[in-house]
Amino acid sequence: MSNFQIVNKKINPFKKEILVPGDKSLSIRWVLFSSIASGTSKAQNLLISKDVLAAIKAIRKLGIKVILNKKFCKIFGRGINGFKYKKNIVINAENSGTLGRLILGLLVNSPFPIKIIGDQSLSKRDFKRITKPLSKFGVSFKFNKENGLPLKILGSKKLVPIKYYEKKGSAQIKSSLIFAGMRTEGKTTIKAKKSRNHSELLIKYLKLPIKVKKEKNFDVIEVNRVKRISPLNYKIPSDISSASFFIALTILTENSELIIKNVNVNPSRIGLVSILKKMGVEIKFKNLKLYKGEKIANIKVKSPKFLKPIDCPTHLNSSAIDEFLIIFLIAAKAKGISFFKGLSELDQKESPRLKWGARILNLMGVKTTVTKNSIKIFGNPSLKIKKKIIIKDFLKDHRVFMTSVIAGLTFGGQWIIYDKESFKTSFPSFLKILKDLKK
Repeated sequence: MSNFQIVNKKINPFKKEILVPGDKSLSIRWVLFSSIASGTSKAQNLLISKDVLAAIKAIRKLGIKVILNKKFCKIFGRGINGFKYKKNIVINAENSGTLGRLILGLLVNSPFPIKIIGDQSLSKRDFKRITKPLSKFGVSFKFNKENGLPLKILGSKKLVPIKYYEKKGSAQIKSSLIFAGMRTEGKTTIKAKKSRNHSELLIKYLKLPIKVKKEKNFDVIEVNRVKRISPLNYKIPSDISSASFFIALTILTENSELIIKNVNVNPSRIGLVSILKKMGVEIKFKNLKLYKGEKIANIKVKSPKFLKPIDCPTHLNSSAIDEFLIIFLIAAKAKGISFFKGLSELDQKESPRLKWGARILNLMGVKTTVTKNSIKIFGNPSLKIKKKIIIKDFLKDHRVFMTSVIAGLTFGGQWIIYDKESFKTSFPSFLKILKDLKK
């Protein structure tokens, strides 16, 4: 089987309804919360992707029983301190930054060193940004190299509460510190720059002794030791990050219209929608409802007659951080210059995404100006590609692969996109849904 995808024909206009898989961030968090709950938790519509399967393998190594089939997942939690620690445990986070960072917060009282490894991409990502604050609890870390994986974590019997100022707007750092604080006597205080808040909403639903005080640009999270977590039965809503590829496909395909059903439209995740509206896209939430703290809706989007450029407000960055590659692609068709800044966090993803966003556009014939944390995109509404474009060596970043496929289907040309299996990290049914849309 070839390791590349060929796209050499533009998609025809369409008017359809689709359903995308369960939210990746919520799926991984549900697995981790359920592993320390007291009793059996059950999830439907759990995302069965490489990242989520890696999370399930991780908790199994810690002595947690899991039953997984096509219809549901059951996790038999053993309580807040129920992990079975053994010598020489190795946890492979594979490509998942969410798993690699969050699970460290759950291992802060491990009596034995636990080794965390990952794939080539994850191993290059900066883990000091999470081990540094976790070490303040009294946890020890040992790195094989400067900042990345593999690393070893050795917990402490005498964890001490901390006060920490999280300035990066990273939900992964924030969630990991919350997990550590849940295991520590006393009050841990985290002042965190606003970012996605799935962990906090789950905590609120579970009625855990954690308080969130909202300020203008930051949240102050007070975490007390948790004695018991109730089982969590959950129907995982669809992932807006997965939906974003089909939103872009609709926007960039003339005379098209799409409804994406049952999507998680948590306000901390819908920067994409705010940005697109500023660019002149008609996008609406239908049948909006609240489910266990999360907002769920059907998303309706129509292809616009023209796209306006945007000087993107930085306050939208954290709520659109996983969607910027696809936003850059849309900006390539806007009439004028779009400017995105304050995006250094993109280099903490599976690949240096700012660089890759520019590279894809440059290969398409779109001019860009890039700095360490910003990009200017000189949009061309009449752009039609007629040449061959090869996309490879992108550290198997699933979003680079999927963005490139959408680019080929909407701008034309012959695209050869390597590391075909990469999309299975987050969206195993991506190509199947595309195939159905073409019918």
